[in-house]
Amino acid sequence: MRHLLLSLAIIAGLAGATEASAAELFGRWKNPKNSVHVDIRPCGESACGYVVWASDKAKEDALRGSGRELVGMQLLRDFKPTDKGWRGKVFVPDLNRTFSGAARLLDHQHMEAKGCLLAGVICKEQVWTRLASAD
Repeated sequence: MRHLLLSLAIIAGLAGATEASAAELFGRWKNPKNSVHVDIRPCGESACGYVVWASDKAKEDALRGSGRELVGMQLLRDFKPTDKGWRGKVFVPDLNRTFSGAARLLDHQHMEAKGCLLAGVICKEQVWTRLASAD
């Protein structure tokens, strides 16, 4: 369950921005435990996020859950702006499943990410922090 919550936090890091602030969403972000860094970038008319760095523990958990290497993996897919931020799909490698997610910018350096398992019933929110351009 701990790993699920970590992965759900990745989801939350994307929703909540308006089209005007879309460029502010793009960049590198770290989760609160600094165990995963995700690069959020434009992908056509949506945003997507790829893992650019992960702790050894996070790598092991992802490999055990999905059978794939975590670094380089696309976790965020089809995130599109809404009137309340961004919404899209998040792949949770620990569980080898995809869930819906949302995110909103709190300010230029912080993003609130929210992921839900069951139609908004079981949710997790985290605040992610922007990284400098290089890890």
